[in-house]
Amino acid sequence: MVQKVIIDADPGIGDALAVVFALLDPEIDLIGLTATGGVVSGQQATRNLQSLVELVDPPKRPRMGGSEDAQELAEVSFRSQTIPIYELHGPNGLGNVTPQCIDMVHRRESARVLSEIIRDNPHDVTLLTLGPMTNFARACERTPDLPGLLGGLVCCGGTVEQGGNVTATSEFNVYANPEAARLTLRSPATKRLVPLDVSGRPMLTFDELARMSGKNGVVQHLMEMIQFKLRMNHQHFGYEGIHIHEFTALATLARPELFESREMLVDVETSGELTRGMTVFDRRGVDQWHSNIDVYYHVNERGVVDYFHELIDRASRI
Repeated sequence: MVQKVIIDADPGIGDALAVVFALLDPEIDLIGLTATGGVVSGQQATRNLQSLVELVDPPKRPRMGGSEDAQELAEVSFRSQTIPIYELHGPNGLGNVTPQCIDMVHRRESARVLSEIIRDNPHDVTLLTLGPMTNFARACERTPDLPGLLGGLVCCGGTVEQGGNVTATSEFNVYANPEAARLTLRSPATKRLVPLDVSGRPMLTFDELARMSGKNGVVQHLMEMIQFKLRMNHQHFGYEGIHIHEFTALATLARPELFESREMLVDVETSGELTRGMTVFDRRGVDQWHSNIDVYYHVNERGVVDYFHELIDRASRI
């Protein structure tokens, strides 16, 4: 069944791949795209989302929400080295690809667009957040009953048992705005979390990438972004391949049979000197403590990669 989806993103190569594939998947009706500051500024995120829609040129275009947020985080730490984010994602967030689009004349604020779409489609829209959860937090402040109007909320972020990817304890999307993450993950919306423990498992290796084919503009742009990310991963992290975190989060919507989840109780540390942005799960098993989120803990990695190739094949036929 076709799902109505809004994607809130800060593209970023990983987010960009997920957005393009959401536009291509016939089982997803992408009715909204909202920008937030994160790995790029809000203004750059807005331009990147516009350029991705222009690239795919879908028959039905999503409503767009723009952002004026500054970049939330300028660098990450990894094994005692500090890495500027622009080195990992390129000067504009899309590797060496230069966004091509015409600026929106009347830019609508992302939080407002979120609120309007959800209120216009009560209980019928799933929101997928791929970046910091700033916009949903603002939308809830604007429209307090918004969480109850969502059909579902899926957040790519956090970590359960493994370490973080921006500090020893914290994942980027939560660390960049832990206050917004706390409000989001505590909200009464029906929520699912795709933590690093799951999103980091499916990986595109060189052998997988050799299967990609197609000479049109969409595939060429995707390949340029992927090849840039490959070089950065090799240079900074010493591994050959790409973890497709955001695409894996998208796959939870389109291929739910590839995943398993469990109910858990989560909160977010907002001020710890060493633990800011940590997703804290209470697993002591006390009966009166109710769970507040479904957390994915298992993924069929091969199935997610096959889904990736299925959409690459679709892109090659545009």
